[in-house]
Amino acid sequence: MKRAIIAIATLMASAAMAQPVQPPPPRSYPVERALAAAPFITLRNERITMTVTPPDLKRGFFRGTRFDQAGVVTSLKLNGKEFYGPWFSRTAPEVLDYTYTEDGLVAGPDSAATGPVEEFAAIGFDDAKPGGTFHKIGVGVLRRPDDKAYDKYWHYEIADWGKRTTRHTRSSITFTQRIADPASGYGYGYGYDYEKTLRLVPGTTQLVIEHVLKNTGTRPISSNVYDHNFLRLTPGNDGIKVTFPFQLAAATPPAADMIRIEGNTMTYLRPMAYKERISFIVTGFGASALDYDISISDRIGAGVRMVGDQPMTRINIFSIDTTQSVEPYIAIELAPGAEKRWTYTYTFTAPQ
Repeated sequence: MKRAIIAIATLMASAAMAQPVQPPPPRSYPVERALAAAPFITLRNERITMTVTPPDLKRGFFRGTRFDQAGVVTSLKLNGKEFYGPWFSRTAPEVLDYTYTEDGLVAGPDSAATGPVEEFAAIGFDDAKPGGTFHKIGVGVLRRPDDKAYDKYWHYEIADWGKRTTRHTRSSITFTQRIADPASGYGYGYGYDYEKTLRLVPGTTQLVIEHVLKNTGTRPISSNVYDHNFLRLTPGNDGIKVTFPFQLAAATPPAADMIRIEGNTMTYLRPMAYKERISFIVTGFGASALDYDISISDRIGAGVRMVGDQPMTRINIFSIDTTQSVEPYIAIELAPGAEKRWTYTYTFTAPQ
């Protein structure tokens, strides 16, 4: 068993889980191979071209159990500028999160996602005994293999993928997932209908991501969701500036020669080195959704403004030399029969 041969060191950086320590995989595969084999849908408006890979357990680009499988964006281009795309060069099934080998940066199946991809907190994991099941919205009903704590990097067996649909137009795509039979024994009374739409707004440089989640089970749903936002503006992130609408604070900020935090901004002062990593929590936001308004830009004026319509509960900053991520969390509390809607609006900028 993989768990028996891989030692996981759970290091903490300002309450953020660090990369597991692990041996290199015996072999890995170029990411281009996974992209070429996966189905995809191209969306366009007058300004943006975007590639989305739909859920597919046999051929899908992302088939992991960490992130929402619906609507993984593998490319978004404006004026020839690429904002997303793989931040890893290879993949391997044995890898937890990611690791480095002589062939390059290798991502495991549960972290090998791209773009503004979301992760929901597990539901019902502590209720499940070994062999029992729990939920991850956007993934499905998963099986708990043993009595170990939940590990987001671990690839869990999918016991029930749910009933899914995909429909799209020239500029939008909508995914649905239904786990609506709590009486089946899966999930101990949990059930839900989940809908997610990615829409390029006509005549603009905006991507809107809309969600509807309804609790169809007999137990309350208590969870959270964050967007990892695997952004790829410039190699090494040199000169990247992140601006918030509030005064920033960080309990354990990165080295002063790498990032300067001043007022409501943080700026990358130098390129990140190969294998260099940062992950830390920033604070200073309040209880208003108005604080969910984050702008990220590079030295030449390319960037994205991310606006959410929900209050944030946590913000993590993650970066390696191939990607920069601002990860805002929101809470999900749903009584049986209740419904929650939330939206993110991304406005992209790129010089012609």
